[in-house]
Amino acid sequence: MKLRLLALMVAVLALAGISPLEASQASDKREEVFQAAVAQYEAGHYSEAAVPLERLAREMPNSFDVHELLGLVYAAQSEDVKANDHLAKAVRLKPDSAAARSNLAASYAKLGKLDQAQEQFSKAVELEPNNYETNHNLGEIYVRRGMVAEAVPYLQKAQKINATSYSNGFDLTLAYMVSGKLSDARNSAKALLSVKETGEAHNLLAQIEEKDGNYLAAANEFQAAAKLEPSESNLFDWGGELLVHRTLDPAVQVFEEATRRFPKSPRLAVGLGMAYYARGNYDDAVKAFLKGADLDPTDARCYKFLSRAYDSSPSQANEVIERFRRYAELQPENGRALYYYAMSLWKGKRAQDSSLDLGQIGSLLQRAIAADPKLPEAHLQLGNLTADQGKFAEAIPEYQRALELDNDLADAHYRLAQAYVRTGQKDKAQAQFATYQTLREQHLADLDKQRADIRQFVYSEKEPQRP
Repeated sequence: MKLRLLALMVAVLALAGISPLEASQASDKREEVFQAAVAQYEAGHYSEAAVPLERLAREMPNSFDVHELLGLVYAAQSEDVKANDHLAKAVRLKPDSAAARSNLAASYAKLGKLDQAQEQFSKAVELEPNNYETNHNLGEIYVRRGMVAEAVPYLQKAQKINATSYSNGFDLTLAYMVSGKLSDARNSAKALLSVKETGEAHNLLAQIEEKDGNYLAAANEFQAAAKLEPSESNLFDWGGELLVHRTLDPAVQVFEEATRRFPKSPRLAVGLGMAYYARGNYDDAVKAFLKGADLDPTDARCYKFLSRAYDSSPSQANEVIERFRRYAELQPENGRALYYYAMSLWKGKRAQDSSLDLGQIGSLLQRAIAADPKLPEAHLQLGNLTADQGKFAEAIPEYQRALELDNDLADAHYRLAQAYVRTGQKDKAQAQFATYQTLREQHLADLDKQRADIRQFVYSEKEPQRP
């Protein structure tokens, strides 16, 4: 770099009519300034490096070395737009430099211009097809763009060039998994673990085993990840795997330990509540969901599970009512929030509080329906509230509307049948009782739905792997 820069400066000054001696002295001075800037950059003193480099860039606008270094200096300071300008000029000055194109590509990636980053990485590979970095970088940018199939050949080549690369091995394993090549992914993950045993590598292998239906192997790998690196994420994944496959006692133990380690994690609190609920510990489930609601008062899933647990354990009524009240106040246009609040009041007070305000509950249910007209449970419960007051004819349209929205609501069929009996419509009542009996025999579907909700929560909360 030094000789190239020196020769360029001498030539420029000579063309300006400056004597060779003066040109040599000036070039020596600029070379000295440049080398000082290099030293500042390498020492991490980026601001100190930028000032003299900017001056050199003005004096020597066609210096590849100056623009390249200045671009790297600005990139190190996260001044990405400035960095990109100088790195792009460096590429224009020396288009056959794979390193320069790679630096420009990285700059485009930081700016979110992934298509331009891909273009520059591709050109870098053309210039140096057997270079580890060029192949790895192009593969990685394809992964970031969601073009996994296109990424695989470059990641494979990079791995052949450097079989001990953990970063490339991880990306290659992830690409295999996402593209459904589970056998290749498994082999790659095991090779990765032989290079470097980490929690994230065990976690990735666990996901591969899970996708391939090897649930015991997946649980063992999630456990290995959590034992090696007991992070909040690894512990959640381990407990979640046990919970999804209903290994309930170990799931409870994992989530209990996880919440002790990370008491401010809302998803761990909800996970613990779900584990308790699945095991039938409803009081403990309610407590865990209450904590989850306090840690994240906007999490709709927590309130859904809290509502279910509360149905089986109404002993903590005041605390549950308070959480649903807060949720309804935070989201006054959320039909489910209003519905949960109404039901918590009704269930929590009707057996123990003579001052129960049925008008307030009815108003909340009507507001829930106004906010979400397609909420069948709200219509069902408004019908129940009306029927409990002896207004069976008025209740019937609410039951009918609930069943229009969800014909599998067994309670709606039963209560509609009762309303028909009370209004003298016995034939209609018999038909509704028959439907109710059929649905009651299919009660296992409710358990399947609960399991599906658990799976959805666990899988949605697993943190995505790094690109």
